[in-house]
Amino acid sequence: MSHSHHTKTLPDQLAAPAFVAGWRSRALVIGAIFSAVAVVLGFLSGDGWSHFLRAWLLGLMITFGFSVGGMALLMVQYLSGGKWGLLVRRPLEAMSRTLPIPFLYFLPVAIFGVNFKKLYLWAQYPDAASAAKQHLITNEQAHAIIFKHGMLNPTTFWVTSLFCFAVWFLYSYLLNSWSLKRDADPAPNVPYWQTKFENISGFGVVVYAILLTACAILWVMSLDPTWYSTVYGLQFLVGQGYGVLALVILTLIGLSNAEPIKTIFRVTEQHDLGKLCFAFTMLNMYLAFASFLIIWSGNSPEEIPWYLDRIRGNWGVIATLDVIFHWLIPFSLLLSRDLKRIKSRLVVVCCIMIFARCWDMWWLIEPNFADARRNLHFSVGMLEYLAVPTALIAFWMAYYFTQLTKRPLVATNDPHLAEILEPEHAHA
Repeated sequence: MSHSHHTKTLPDQLAAPAFVAGWRSRALVIGAIFSAVAVVLGFLSGDGWSHFLRAWLLGLMITFGFSVGGMALLMVQYLSGGKWGLLVRRPLEAMSRTLPIPFLYFLPVAIFGVNFKKLYLWAQYPDAASAAKQHLITNEQAHAIIFKHGMLNPTTFWVTSLFCFAVWFLYSYLLNSWSLKRDADPAPNVPYWQTKFENISGFGVVVYAILLTACAILWVMSLDPTWYSTVYGLQFLVGQGYGVLALVILTLIGLSNAEPIKTIFRVTEQHDLGKLCFAFTMLNMYLAFASFLIIWSGNSPEEIPWYLDRIRGNWGVIATLDVIFHWLIPFSLLLSRDLKRIKSRLVVVCCIMIFARCWDMWWLIEPNFADARRNLHFSVGMLEYLAVPTALIAFWMAYYFTQLTKRPLVATNDPHLAEILEPEHAHA
């Protein structure tokens, strides 16, 4: 490839820099430390092991969101095109290849939560009518469990979940293997590869949305069998994009301290990714507030209790902080053009976004349980929500960093490579 004297050139080495191994080591150390803390907390508190499993579910949903959400955003990029795809492709591919970790995290939730009946009310009381007569559950809960039995039963839970993972493993394999084949193509046929990736991604995004909705309902929404929502899956979908984008930007900024990302990560593309984060923040805000407003104004006795469980009994403080962390702070900061173009400031916003995603998931999960709904109280066991997810996320991050080192960080046969190597002022 010939370049004018104004155009930058790629370095000879396109592999991840050596300091990524240091990131992985630190992640493993953090995971080991917080794993030990989580086990100790389990023995120190009477409710510790109960909260351990709930916190494990939180860690599963966050890491699952990174893996599957990364694959989904990868497919969205193939459909939309643009220079930003050259930057995010390798991190997103690495995220998609971490899917074995969330699958392993899923197994304890399914085994202990369903088979040992430690999480889900519908698993604990399959004979809901008899349980209601004994006042073990309310009549509303019994009615919901009976009505939804076709979906809320152990067989459907296992079969649906395993089917979803199988489909996502297939898509992860195809997207990653085809990416390597395109890079190895000696005379890249750009229209052929674009069409190939667009075809699988167009159908894949639809499949992803459907399967994600099913898993969000089974794994989280069914913790309260009386709750139903037509936008629940969509909220998880947008939330995954929100968290994945923040992690991608943090990854790229970290990698930009060395080659090859240092050469191609221009301020222009950094600004574009910041604007995309802003768009996801607005969409996330819109869906959550619209759902709350519609249900609250409708004032239906079948729907309002779900929000009351998460507002009353001091949960209102958590909900308020959720609004501040999840939407107000990122929205306000990302309005600034300068902030999106300054790496150190954008790093702070992205860290807040990932923390807010964990905070929001805690707000979704914990009030489903009888000891917590409308009754936020501190216990030693509650600290599991800090220890367990931190450990699970740290181990996932270690595997993610390992995957980053497996392939060159730049797709050399990308049609946008020449454009992204142009100097910054060429687009001024």
